[in-house]
Amino acid sequence: MCAFSDIDCKMDFKLHSDYQPTGDQPNAIAELSEGVNGGVPYQVLLGVTGSGKTFTMANVIARVGRPTLVLSHNKTLAAQLYSEFKSFFPENSVHYFVSYYDYYQPEAYIPSSDKYIEKDLMINDEIDRLRLATTTALLSGRRDIVVVSSVSCLYGMGNPDDFGENIIHIACGMNVGRDEFLRTLVGALYSRNEVQLERGTFRVKGDTVDVYLAYEEIMIRVIFWGNEIETIQVLDTVSQLPQENLQEFKIFPANIFVTSKARMAQAIAQIELDLGTEVGMFNKEGRLAEAKRLQERVTYDIEMIREMGYCSGIENYSRYFDGRSPGARPFCLLDYFPKDFLTIIDESHVTIPQIRAMYGGDQSRKANLINYGFRLQAAADNRPLRFEEFESLTHQTIYVSATPDDYELNKAEGVVTEQIIRPTGLLDPVIVVRPSKGQIDDLIEEIQKRIEQGERTLVSTLTKRMAEELAAYLAKLDINCAYMHSDVETMDRIKILDDLRAGAIDVLIGVNLLREGLDLPEVSLMAIIDADKEGFLRSHRSLTQMAGRAARNLNGLVIMYADKITDSMQRTIDETERRRTAQLKYNEEHGITPQAIIKARNLIIGKEVDEADIDTDNRQSRGKGKKYEYTRKQQLPDDILRQCEAEFSPNASLAADPVVKYMSRDDLQSAADRLRADMVAAAKRMDFIEAAQLRDQLLDIEARLAKQKQTAE
Repeated sequence: MCAFSDIDCKMDFKLHSDYQPTGDQPNAIAELSEGVNGGVPYQVLLGVTGSGKTFTMANVIARVGRPTLVLSHNKTLAAQLYSEFKSFFPENSVHYFVSYYDYYQPEAYIPSSDKYIEKDLMINDEIDRLRLATTTALLSGRRDIVVVSSVSCLYGMGNPDDFGENIIHIACGMNVGRDEFLRTLVGALYSRNEVQLERGTFRVKGDTVDVYLAYEEIMIRVIFWGNEIETIQVLDTVSQLPQENLQEFKIFPANIFVTSKARMAQAIAQIELDLGTEVGMFNKEGRLAEAKRLQERVTYDIEMIREMGYCSGIENYSRYFDGRSPGARPFCLLDYFPKDFLTIIDESHVTIPQIRAMYGGDQSRKANLINYGFRLQAAADNRPLRFEEFESLTHQTIYVSATPDDYELNKAEGVVTEQIIRPTGLLDPVIVVRPSKGQIDDLIEEIQKRIEQGERTLVSTLTKRMAEELAAYLAKLDINCAYMHSDVETMDRIKILDDLRAGAIDVLIGVNLLREGLDLPEVSLMAIIDADKEGFLRSHRSLTQMAGRAARNLNGLVIMYADKITDSMQRTIDETERRRTAQLKYNEEHGITPQAIIKARNLIIGKEVDEADIDTDNRQSRGKGKKYEYTRKQQLPDDILRQCEAEFSPNASLAADPVVKYMSRDDLQSAADRLRADMVAAAKRMDFIEAAQLRDQLLDIEARLAKQKQTAE
């Protein structure tokens, strides 16, 4: 078994799918594969919404046979991609690498208020295991690897050479004593636990050693006969009964920050040297408080490292343990890949700017910590990669987007692989331009048509206030509606989108949040208010992304309300018409009749909707705009809010319960503990949406606890 015994095995990618490439997928797959095999450094896949870009990526990976990094711009989308690639490559090594924090409050200092914010975090044990499984697979020698990752892969990790040096190879008949084996386990950061064997621990009973691997849901039993390994067995983690006998096995370290004792001694010596230098500088400048603070904090950390092998915030000393010079980039996941790996950047027009911004945001926070004596200057080297460092490590790259930016196009020298034919035969929506005068009356008429047909409408405004006011106005006209912008919490956005798909609301109004990532087949109308106001929100790419929201419906229509046709509008109209012409021609040549996309509702939060709860014929009798169940009170006018409160959801969050404000500190603490446990459980089963909702509730409760404590003092 490759998963257990033969770690060095190599396999080809085996793509499993119930359907074959259609439309222009075969051409896109062939072009991209030939480009990778031919050494082309940068390629662009311009794929329209619903064209099967993920399936194309999977086919390219299978053809070129390279270890592949698929980079996504957020954890939720990465989870979706991971699930899809897992289904495409069930026999291969597909991994998920994202931040392992369920909750993370970074360390910070605010000089203006002299406020120090201590680091607070909660690590998800399951994601930590998945991260270790990723590094283990990359160093195992396998080539059939796909890693789906968020930008977490650009943050600092342990030296891959140190990780590799701490791999423990065992084989039946090997001449090694039990005690020597135990020392190597401790050196690989496994800990002894005789009470309860859990991930990353081992126990000893006479000549038998049981090891619960940190990166796999399996246990290994090693039985000694004197100074010789007699038997190696795989145990079931529940029954702990032997399942299989092995001849050899490799045990990988229990932590990605493993290091040697010699490297640790050198690191401590250098930390002490730098501490003396920086404390002396503070004293010379007359900043005695900063000098004393730095001396005390770093001295305590050094003592903890000597005694325990780690300390809180040990990542701030990573430069010393890695043996890096000041200013040198940290090691990251990209260093674990073989040199010829392939990078695929999904939604590149969003992901690339995010990568660019990571370094600056991190350094602005670290600067205050260093300048005011909370951290050594070496803390600045515990950072994400700069963009140019990321570029230097990725080599061959495929950018995937419906609207690639100038950066990607320039990298590919203007050569683009198009994928504009949808397997379902659906066409890009028709775009019409109507005058802005009387636009609201015209919009209401169009909305009513969609309501009668059981379809949904999206409306894009330029400002948050206009979105709120338009929502209030439509509600007064008995139209089920809601707004969505950056002030609406993440979980509320998910709830709103689910209710839109289910039919609880008919119209969703927003600003730029309606552009990317909304998979809403029920939406047949995309209305764009003030389409002629040139700028970021009405650029060619923004307009194209918005038009794509209506591309999953047979009756897709985009209405641009404007008094003139701008260059961005014209480019969007021309591009959409070009795509429609190509799609129509393909459908006619192949006798394809466009088919509506049928997708289970409420998959956004992983729950199916009971169709009995969706009474399409009687939606008007449900008090449109009045009975929408807000999980948070949207900032509508008071009269609208009062109407909503009459039907406020009985399942609202604990933090929103009015009883909470009368709870004692002990009750609040119990509620916080319960929410924290539920959050960890949700994250462990990879339900990040529910985990985020519970995290928001937990923060509300903790804020109340802090306020009560402050009042008592």
